[in-house]
Amino acid sequence: MTLKQLPVFAVITCLLACNVQQAARPEAGKPGSSSDAATTEPKEIFSKKRKLVWSDEFDGNGAPDPKKWAYDIGGQGWGNNELQYYTNRMDNAERVAGKLVITARKDGYENRDYTSARLVTRDRQTWKHVRVEVNAKLPSGRGTWPAIWMLGENIGEVSWPDCGEIDIMEHVGYAPDSLYGTVHTKAFNHVIGTQVGDQTSRPDLETAFHTYFIDWTENKIDFGIDEEVYFTFNKVADATQAEWPFDTPHYLLLNVAVGGNWGGVKGVDERIFPQTMEVDWVRIYQ
Repeated sequence: MTLKQLPVFAVITCLLACNVQQAARPEAGKPGSSSDAATTEPKEIFSKKRKLVWSDEFDGNGAPDPKKWAYDIGGQGWGNNELQYYTNRMDNAERVAGKLVITARKDGYENRDYTSARLVTRDRQTWKHVRVEVNAKLPSGRGTWPAIWMLGENIGEVSWPDCGEIDIMEHVGYAPDSLYGTVHTKAFNHVIGTQVGDQTSRPDLETAFHTYFIDWTENKIDFGIDEEVYFTFNKVADATQAEWPFDTPHYLLLNVAVGGNWGGVKGVDERIFPQTMEVDWVRIYQ
């Protein structure tokens, strides 16, 4: 949340005080790189010689599986001046015909104009050094800001960005062909202008399903779409926790935000709602 030159916005103080139950979404801006930790590698095909250790295929209909997913609930802006109130209502997150559908609505709720959902595996399941794959179709329209991402399970103890953040996929509706992959750590983050990430593009992110993934090892994190790697974050030599907090387990988050410091930089088109992110499956390999 890139090597492209999107402005980095001012950070509000709640980023340094987020807790486990309502982890603030760190303020956004396209990632940039000023560190040897970032490399962009040629296209490559990942080896899939891994064991499936966790998945959700979202079979059937109804609420998401409570054994696998919890919710972040609230409408305090989430550290980014976001406009939505996150709920645990099926109006905002439900399984429909074998897919998870996260819906952002303009329906007015708890003094907010918009509602949406943010599902998390916190307190259910965490992982480290895994391959994460999420097959999804993204929402469209100016003001939408979907994300597939991870936070360190120790965020309640060390706060952000010390806990680490891995943005597997971010997309903003005013740039419909673009997606972004980024890491945030104490040493590499937008607050001090050292955030590390990159972007790629596809013409059909909002009309077709793609598999967004990371392949996270003890020494690097590869970011990709389908089977193409577009960015690699390498562990620097003699890395401390400040540069590499990625030996600590992380939990997964799926959400659609509305507006905010990045998603709303060109305003919000109120006519587009409701908007959905559809997730066909989530699979974790180790």
